[in-house]
Amino acid sequence: MCGIAGIVAIPGGKPPRASEVDAMVARIHHRGPDGQGCYIDGQCCLGHARLSIIDIAGGSQPLANEDRSIWVTFNGEIFNYIELRRFLKKRGHAFSTNSDTEVIVHLYEEYGDDFVSHLNGQFAIAVWDARHRRLVLARDRVGIRPLVFAVAGQRVYFASEVKALFACPAIPKRLDPRALGQVFTYWGIPGPDTVFAGIETVPPGCLVAFDGNGRRLERRYWDWNFPHRRLRDGRSLNECLKGLDEALQGAVARQMRSDVPVGAYISGGIDSAIIVSYMAELVDGPIPTFSLRFADQEFDEGVFQKAVAERFRTAHTEVTVSGEDIADAFMRAVWHAESPLLRTAPVPMMLLSQRVRTAGIKVVLTGEGADETLAGYDLFREARIRRFWARSPRSKMRPALLSRLYPYLKNSPAASAAYAQKFFGQDLNAYGQAAFGHWPRWQTTQRIMQFLHPDVRAEMVLDYKAAGQSLVPPHYADWDPLCQDQYVEAHTLLSGYLLSSQGDRVAAANSVETRVPFLDAKVVRYANELPPRYKLLGLKEKYILKRLGLGRIPAAVCERPKQPYRAPDSASFFHRGRCDERVAQSFDKKRLLEVGYFDAEPACKLFEKCRRGKAIGFGDNMAFVGIYSTMLLHEQFIEADGARGKQAPELPQAKVG
Repeated sequence: MCGIAGIVAIPGGKPPRASEVDAMVARIHHRGPDGQGCYIDGQCCLGHARLSIIDIAGGSQPLANEDRSIWVTFNGEIFNYIELRRFLKKRGHAFSTNSDTEVIVHLYEEYGDDFVSHLNGQFAIAVWDARHRRLVLARDRVGIRPLVFAVAGQRVYFASEVKALFACPAIPKRLDPRALGQVFTYWGIPGPDTVFAGIETVPPGCLVAFDGNGRRLERRYWDWNFPHRRLRDGRSLNECLKGLDEALQGAVARQMRSDVPVGAYISGGIDSAIIVSYMAELVDGPIPTFSLRFADQEFDEGVFQKAVAERFRTAHTEVTVSGEDIADAFMRAVWHAESPLLRTAPVPMMLLSQRVRTAGIKVVLTGEGADETLAGYDLFREARIRRFWARSPRSKMRPALLSRLYPYLKNSPAASAAYAQKFFGQDLNAYGQAAFGHWPRWQTTQRIMQFLHPDVRAEMVLDYKAAGQSLVPPHYADWDPLCQDQYVEAHTLLSGYLLSSQGDRVAAANSVETRVPFLDAKVVRYANELPPRYKLLGLKEKYILKRLGLGRIPAAVCERPKQPYRAPDSASFFHRGRCDERVAQSFDKKRLLEVGYFDAEPACKLFEKCRRGKAIGFGDNMAFVGIYSTMLLHEQFIEADGARGKQAPELPQAKVG
C-alpha cells in the first residue's frame, strides 16, 4: 500500500512542475511514510509515497523499464508477481529490482493495455508510455485500492485520494448533490462518480487512458460474472469443498508474500478465523493478531475472538473502544474517508489500525469479502424470503420466516409481525426487477432525504427502483436470484463503502496495508462458479464456508449465527445528555442554514431526539451520522484553505486491553 499522484499535460496544457506533484504527495504522506519519489519529463510528472513491503532496498518508485520508455507509479500489491517475473524473463525482459512493481512495466511492454488482465492483486496503477505520450490508469478487479482523477485546464490530475488533487488550485472544491444522493441510498457511490463535483474514480475492474491528443478511452477488463441459472452443475458438496479449500489456501499463501512481518485481524466471526487457520499452517511461530473490543457489550465479540487466538496460539492484541473514543476520532475518520459516513463503524477500525502500526506491523490479512462472495448477509436471506413470499402474497406463513433474521438487533425490523408484513411486503409483485433484493435497505437509508433542504433534495433524490437497472449488466436476468443480489452488493456496498471508508482509507490513515484473501482473483472466480445452493442453503448463510470450517476453527465460532460488525452510532456522541462542542456546532441552526445542505428545523429536532437517547433504529442513527459527517466533510474539504486542508485532525490514542 502506497500513495500515488501525478499530472499529465494534454495538448494546450501547461507542463507540470515537480513542486506541484510533490505538494500532492505530501497530502497523502500517511499512505507511504517510508519514502517519496518523483519522475518528470516535461509533459508528465509522476509522484509516489512509499510504504516499503516488498524489496525494501530496491523497490522505490516511480520505476521504469530497461530503456526508460515506460514508467509506473503504483499503489498496492501484485500477488502473482513471482510467477509473472519468471514468465517475463523467459520472454527476454531484464529486471533491475526484486519488486512486484517492475512486472507491471514489462507486462505493459508485452501486452499493452491488456497487461492488467494478467495481474492478481489489489492495485491502483498509473503507467506513462513516453513513446506514445500516453497515460493509463487502472484499478483492481473489486476496488480495494482507490484511484481518482480530474481533467482541468488541459491537464489530467490523478491521485490515490481527493485531498491530493485539492493541493492543485485548478481543481474546484464542491460537493455534488447527485452523488450525495447516491451515498444516502447505497452508503457509497458506484463509480465513476465521487462525492466531489468534477472528480471521478476509476471504477473497479476498469482502465482509463488518455492518448497523446488528450482523447479518453475507457474499458472494463473484468466484472463479476455467474453461470446461467439453467446450467446444471452436478458437482457434489465435497468436490466443491475441496476446490474452495485449495483456492483459499493458495490465496493466503500468495497474500503472505512480504519482506516485512504479516499479521491478521480476528473479528470473532468465521471469515477471519479461517484466514488465520491457513496462515498458521504456513508460518513457524505465533502470528501477530489484533481484535477490536467494545466497552458496550451489545457490540463486543471478545469471547469468540479469544477462542480463535487461543486455538492458533497467536500473539494477540486487543483494542477496546468506547463511545467517547469514537466521538473523539470521528472527525479524522471523515477526513480520511473523503465521503459522508452513515455509520460510525469505520472509526474503531481506524483506531485498530493505529494499534497495528504501533506494534510495528505494516500488513494484516482480513476476512473481508467472504459475505459478498459466499452469501453471508441477512440481506441475501431476506431477499430469498421475499421472493418466496411473492409467489404466494396472501400467505401468513411465508413472511413469518422473517423472524429468523436480525436476532442481534435490539430493534429488529422483523421483531414485529405487523411491521414486518407492512415493510418487507412492499413491491412483492416487482420481485423480478433489477436490485429487488436491495430495495428495503435502500428505502431505509433514504430516510435521510427528509432532512435535506428542499432545494438540495430536488437535485439529490434518487429513484432507486428505476436506477437499479443501470447498476446491472444486460445478462443479469440469466443468473440465479442470489447471484443477482451478490452482483448488486459488490457494486454498491462492497466497493463504495466496505473496501473504501471502512477498509483502505482507515487502514491507510495509519500506514497499514490490509489484504483480503476472500477477494483474491482466483477465489472470487471459484466462488462465483459455485452452485448457489452451496452458498445459501435454504436460509443457512455461507453454508459451504461453515462446512469448510468444521474441525478447522473453534466450533463455537463456526456454528454461531452471522453477527455483522457494528459500532455504537448516535449514542457515541452523547454522554449524560451532553455532547462534544464540534457536534453541537454542526447541528447549530445558524450553521445548518449557512452550509445549506440540510433543512435546519428537522435536523435540529433529530439532534435533540438523539441527545435524549430516543433515536430509533437504523433510520435515526444513519440520519444523525450522515448529517454530522457531511457537515464535517464540507468544513474540511470545501471551506478549508490550503493550510487547514493539509493536515488530518489529531488522532487520540486507542485504549489497549
